[in-house]
Order: sequence, then structure tokens, then C-alpha cells
Amino acid sequence: MVYFVGAGSGAPDLITVRGQRLLQQADVIIYAGSLVNPLLLEERKAGCSVYNSARMTLEQVIQVMKETEEKGGMTVRLHTGDPSIYGAVREQMDGLEQLGIPYESCPGVSSLCGAAAALDLEYTLPDVSQSVVITRMAGRTPVPKEEEIAAFASHKATMVIFLSAGMVEELSERLLAGGYRKDTPAAIVYKASWPEEETYVCTVGTLAETARSHQITKTALILVGDVIAHSHYRRSDLYRPGFETGFRKAEVEPSQGER
Repeated sequence: MVYFVGAGSGAPDLITVRGQRLLQQADVIIYAGSLVNPLLLEERKAGCSVYNSARMTLEQVIQVMKETEEKGGMTVRLHTGDPSIYGAVREQMDGLEQLGIPYESCPGVSSLCGAAAALDLEYTLPDVSQSVVITRMAGRTPVPKEEEIAAFASHKATMVIFLSAGMVEELSERLLAGGYRKDTPAAIVYKASWPEEETYVCTVGTLAETARSHQITKTALILVGDVIAHSHYRRSDLYRPGFETGFRKAEVEPSQGER
């Protein structure tokens, strides 16, 4: 059996309880060595073999899984954050299906959640933004033409931009081309939830300057949108006294002068 496990955003105690148990049971762990916190490997049992996928091809990863399965062992494929976001897991799953090897997924805490926690953000504030766009700049790996940054920026939704910290000048230009104002709030979160975490709040117009002055070129998320300023939002209806739910009757709300 192969388990695709989300390692979380960085801090070793942000792995799920299920993920931790799977690590402790694994006969083989294949982990993304360039991104996963190596402290998580301390959970492994004696005799567990460890492979760093940063030095492996897809074919080599699948071969290790195949050999482990033939020996009756269990493999944990440990991915950074949540495997479903830029995890390159589908191609691994397809390879396993071709070999008839069963697999399951164990979700993890994505770095987009870690970044929000680092800034105490709510991505979805009423009357500000109710949508989150998760995307990336085109680099060595292209993005579909219709998913170009400027096209998403035209919606003015909250944006969480992965794998683009080395292209912030071009990123800023594309955000402005899409319709964001220069003074639109933005933030850079470097290594969210790691001990060396750094956070910088800026604007779309000062994004490149901020990254340059702090020498951030990788392992960072770029956040864009008015939610970063967490102002001018409307109180949630769910917890208003006058809002009735299946669990609570509506009450008469106090007038403005009585508050």
C-alpha cells in the first residue's frame, strides 16, 4: 500500500495525527527533501528506509514503491503542504494504477493556511472578498493561457500565488495590468510556520522592492487583496443576533445608538 501524506506547511507539529501515524508505520518513506521539514523523519520506525525524491525521477520513485509493494511493505510518499496543491501526485497515482498497486491520500495543512496564520488573516471577509484564487506565474512550467495572472487579477478576489517569489517584478506588472491598484495590499510570507518564517506586508506597487530588500527569491507565498488590510468589511451574518439558523432563533438587534 502507498499513502500520499501531506507533511504540512513546515512546522513538524502541523502534520495531521493520521499522517503522523502513517509515518510511524511506514517501511519506506519517500519525501520531498527540498521542501519537507526533515524533523518529520524522526517519526520513522527502526529499519525504515528513506529516499529523498529531490534527487529522483518519477520512474525511480515508482520503482521504489513497486519494490516495496512486492516485499509486502508500506510506503509513505511525504509531500510538502497538502499533496493536492502543486504536488505532482496525479502522475504517481496513474503509475501505481498501471501496476495495480493500491494507494490512499492523507491531506495536509497547506502553506496557504500557514501563511494566513502567520498574518492572522481571514481570506474571505464579507463585502471584501468571498473567493480565493490559488495560482502561480508561468516559469519553466507553463500555465494555461486563460489562467494568466492578469486574467485572475481582474476579479479582484483574494489571490495566493505560489512558486513565484523569484519573479515578483513581473508578477507586480501582471497584477496591475489585470486591474489591481498600486496601493492594493499585498504580503510576502517566507517559509510559513518554519522557525525562520518572515512576513512582510506591502502593496502591489512595492512588492518587488520589498522582496528585493529582504532578499527573498524562493520558498515564499505572495498574497494579494484587500483582505490583507482587514478593514471595511461587514460583520458576518451568521453571528448577528437577528440572523436565524437551524440552531438559534433570531433576536431583536440593538439599534445603533444602543450598541
